Amino acid sequence: MAEVSRFPSDQVKEPVQTGQVTALLDHGAAFEGRLTFEGTVRIGGQFQGEIFTNDTLVVNPGAKVEAQIEADVVIISGAVKGNIFARSRVIMHPPAIFKGTVTTPSLRIDEGVVFEGASYMPKA
Repeated sequence: MAEVSRFPSDQVKEPVQTGQVTALLDHGAAFEGRLTFEGTVRIGGQFQGEIFTNDTLVVNPGAKVEAQIEADVVIISGAVKGNIFARSRVIMHPPAIFKGTVTTPSLRIDEGVVFEGASYMPKA
């Protein structure tokens, strides 16, 4: 029979798998400040501040985000106001509303998205 450790320090931290949701700020929740993370984070509530990651940020429908965002991939279906710097790509699905500046080598804006601002697409 295998022994299970009761102490977190005895456990080996496993790396975050690609696409795995590591945090969720769901509908009804609000947060203000600086958010840094690994893996995928979904925001469904309200967020104001700064977001930094080398991974993926997903803004769900109904979410309201006012932030400076730096990420690898940003997927937006909610409302975002601010500046986005994405190293790989930004994808906007309806009913997304975006106001600000996007800098990314790959930008996809689906029909039905409200986009007010500017986009810069440097070579990858």
